[in-house]
Amino acid sequence: MKEYKILHLFAGIGGGSLGFQQAIGEWKGLNGRFRTLAGIDVDPKACEDYEYITGGKAVCMDLFERRDFIAFHGQEPPTDWKEATPEDIVIAAGGEHPDAIFLSPPCKGFSGLLPQASAATDKYQALNRLVTRGIFLTLEAFRDDLPSVILLENVPRIRTRGQKLLNTIKGMLQSYGYVIDDQDHDCGEIGGLAQHRKRYLLIARNKAKMDSFIYKPTKQRVKSIGEVLGPLPLPGTESMGPLHRLPKLQWKTWVRLALIPAGGDWRDLEKIAAEEYRLEHVPRGGGSFGVQEWDEPSHTVTGRAKANGSTASNVADPRLTEREGRHPGVYRVVKFDEPAPCVTGTRFGSGAIAISDPRTGFKDSTHTAIYQVNKWDKEAATVTGAHRPNNGAISIADPRMSCSPRSGMMGVQRWDEPGKTVIGAGDVHSGSAAIADPRIPKDNETLDPPPAIISLDGTWHRPLTTLELAALQGLPVMINGKPLKLAGNSDARSREAIGNMVPPPAARAMAEVVLHALLVASENAWEMSANDIWVSPKKSLGEIRTLSS
Repeated sequence: MKEYKILHLFAGIGGGSLGFQQAIGEWKGLNGRFRTLAGIDVDPKACEDYEYITGGKAVCMDLFERRDFIAFHGQEPPTDWKEATPEDIVIAAGGEHPDAIFLSPPCKGFSGLLPQASAATDKYQALNRLVTRGIFLTLEAFRDDLPSVILLENVPRIRTRGQKLLNTIKGMLQSYGYVIDDQDHDCGEIGGLAQHRKRYLLIARNKAKMDSFIYKPTKQRVKSIGEVLGPLPLPGTESMGPLHRLPKLQWKTWVRLALIPAGGDWRDLEKIAAEEYRLEHVPRGGGSFGVQEWDEPSHTVTGRAKANGSTASNVADPRLTEREGRHPGVYRVVKFDEPAPCVTGTRFGSGAIAISDPRTGFKDSTHTAIYQVNKWDKEAATVTGAHRPNNGAISIADPRMSCSPRSGMMGVQRWDEPGKTVIGAGDVHSGSAAIADPRIPKDNETLDPPPAIISLDGTWHRPLTTLELAALQGLPVMINGKPLKLAGNSDARSREAIGNMVPPPAARAMAEVVLHALLVASENAWEMSANDIWVSPKKSLGEIRTLSS
């Protein structure tokens, strides 16, 4: 089997590298595969994850120029910091020259999730310049034996927010003898994911070393979310590790998710009349303060059993425990409209000195609207000088959102359709990170169960776990027989890393067409394909697009 070497810059946690490692190329009896020389990233936690996920070598290296380091961080670099040089790239590659380079530079400055005003600041312009910096270091590092293929992946908005940088990159690559093409594609289609993920891809082919077409990968069927998440245990299952925990949400957020129809988002809440808010509480596992029957089997005894817990730990005991000689009226409650028993000198608990009093017990001076909550669709109570809820009716049941979030916030995705793009800020408060799950958890089926509010469509509208986001990105949920884990103890950090990575199945699809072209070139051959062309061997950029169309 022919072996081709690849180097990854801005490698992140290694999703793209994993895809290249899994790729196998074949042409007329020849087989080929990629061997990763190294993954380079500035984040130590990303490097730790890279080695854990790929099994390859990660090199922690900052590729900023000094001026851009200062612009991005707002301060001088540490005394032990130095600018990376082409020689540093060669050392990271173990002194070997790669056949292919794959770069996925930081996309935050190009992303539409970042406001235009922020993207234009010196901080994010410095971050954006890492694109050209990475390409330049690579070309200079291996200029005496240039890679056959260079691939640059990013968000589609790089075409507009990074237009000048792309022009610089294209000119630089052409000056080193590369023919190039850049197009957008859907990672969901080329990788067969359960999400639509639009990305930008620039491919540069060294025409002196590789005189063959690079064709586009065959499009695959985009799966539904349920096809990927269905085989996973329900969230909270201990055997799947901490990444499969449900995020902690406020009660009102759970209610909002339940009211949003599958496929909708927060804007659907504005369509619901206040009087239509209806919730029915069905306790789980016996329920909070649940009382079990004396003559029936008990519920499972759990480590969190308590009177007000999620599992009933009370019992209706028919046995009377009165000791001989104890007062017959122990803890007896006397009706308000009936005569009292004999008044004794005994204390409460020893005789009948408790009464069922229908009066509120408030003094005449107490406001009659104490803790009252006004209905949204009714007139308000009198406005008084009292300024607290316990003085008068100044509370309101308001069904509206208190802000106008961006499109997609609290989006509830359908189980039987492809998912939205997994982003670095994958959270119900910032995007469509919830799912209408048709699997309703049974009693004691998940650990520390959250509110399981069954929506009108009969499903459980809940957030996606970090592990489920990884699965939608095509990352394996089990590594070496154990559930996926990522460096650090922060779900936010893990979700950002997962959202920023190149999905392994999409990377594998790219790698396999590149491998195929490398194998053809190794035999000085040429072939035609029914697939569209990604990079033609000798044509100009304009002619490439004509051929592709």
